[in-house]
Amino acid sequence: MTTDPFVTHRNLLFTVAYELLGSAADAEDVLQESWLRWAAVDRSEVREPRAYLVRIVTRQSLNHLRTLARRREDYVGEWLPEPVMTSPDVADDVALAESVSMAMLTVLETLGPAERAVFVLREVFDLPYDEIAEAVGKTPAAVRQIGHRAKEHVAARQPRVHVEPSEQERVLERLMVAFNTGQVQELMDVLAPDVVAIADGGGKVRGAARRPIRGADKLVAYLRGGLAKWAVHPVASLVWVNGAPGLRVEVDGQLAAVLSVTVEHGLITRIYSVANPDKLARLDAEASLSR
Repeated sequence: MTTDPFVTHRNLLFTVAYELLGSAADAEDVLQESWLRWAAVDRSEVREPRAYLVRIVTRQSLNHLRTLARRREDYVGEWLPEPVMTSPDVADDVALAESVSMAMLTVLETLGPAERAVFVLREVFDLPYDEIAEAVGKTPAAVRQIGHRAKEHVAARQPRVHVEPSEQERVLERLMVAFNTGQVQELMDVLAPDVVAIADGGGKVRGAARRPIRGADKLVAYLRGGLAKWAVHPVASLVWVNGAPGLRVEVDGQLAAVLSVTVEHGLITRIYSVANPDKLARLDAEASLSR
């Protein structure tokens, strides 16, 4: 029995949608809509199912991006991408791991829909310009120009230092100990002086900062004050999230947040903390990502 191309390429299609949308829930919605369109297609007229399916998913994702843009205008506090649990194997594909990192997904949020689609399809999935042009409804020449601008935009904002997962894990272990012992002052040893911490509580989590906290001194003071004020005792554990080591934080046995970090020269330069319960609902199972 021949496997349906949609099933064969499902992991790839989910990864495309997730990188375009920054939301696993919305990516799943896009896949459902794409499946309905695929089911109605005369397969005898499709010469390259993979390219055809990527085109469908891209177009559906672009439609969703316009809706999401309006939704995010009313979002309370900082908006961060929805984290996904991943297997350590994802890190073996360095380009894939970097493309789904919280740092990269946050940078992609600063691109327009067409720029984001062109960048992802070209730089991550290495699609030819003519295929990308069909997917985004533009000429190959226009796609080349868009891709060039998007690549420069991303290069100016993404972390410049590649860090091995093992080094990131060592730094996170120290962050985990500080959480679990309540000795947040110890964080000064692993935080860069100009560290930036961004929290996404969606207006639903008490104590979640609604603006970025800048500077190690301010962050440690904020954490110390919050732990004392709310009398909570977080328990952190190492997990693999978005292709890299991260922290799962529980309070009273319930998942409270997932932390991703950017490490440069052995110090944490950025912390992305997602605590909005709507974005934590899918973290019991690993997401299957592929290129």
